[in-house]
Amino acid sequence: METAWTKEASSSFSSSSSSIPEQFKYDVFLSFNGVDTRNNFTSHLLAALERHGFHTFRDDAKLNRGEYIGYELLKAIEESRISLVVLSKNYASSRWCLDELVKIIECRTTLQQVVLPIFYNVEPSDMRVQKGSLAEAFAKHEECLKEGSDGRVDKWREALTEVANLSGWDVPKVDNG
Repeated sequence: METAWTKEASSSFSSSSSSIPEQFKYDVFLSFNGVDTRNNFTSHLLAALERHGFHTFRDDAKLNRGEYIGYELLKAIEESRISLVVLSKNYASSRWCLDELVKIIECRTTLQQVVLPIFYNVEPSDMRVQKGSLAEAFAKHEECLKEGSDGRVDKWREALTEVANLSGWDVPKVDNG
């Protein structure tokens, strides 16, 4: 999975995790929907990142047992230099993913974190306008949360639109996926 961005990123960032500045514990935070990508694309991506020397946070490998998952995830996002967001068919159906995404966008603004979207078998334009399965996912969230959401669904929508407007990779259109 040697790509131009891994070569460029490798030269930009030292491959040694010991050289990560103190505010960064990880080079990369990997955000994804496990149902869609955990045992295929994301596993290969993680292996490629680590092979190229990127210290990467992925929830199933790095969460401390017995700790509150939400806190650990949000902390890992803050401690990462880059967030790779693997947007897939069911990404928006996960409240965890959407909460992560809001935090990622916040860190992009406040900490100048680099955010790189990967469109995994979804159209970037569908993510921007949230139609089809995305519209259904948000309708379900609104129904479940009703009035107690405190604008949470709107924040999710805004974050998804923002990340979908960033330049990224559209997996079916990249050589060899």
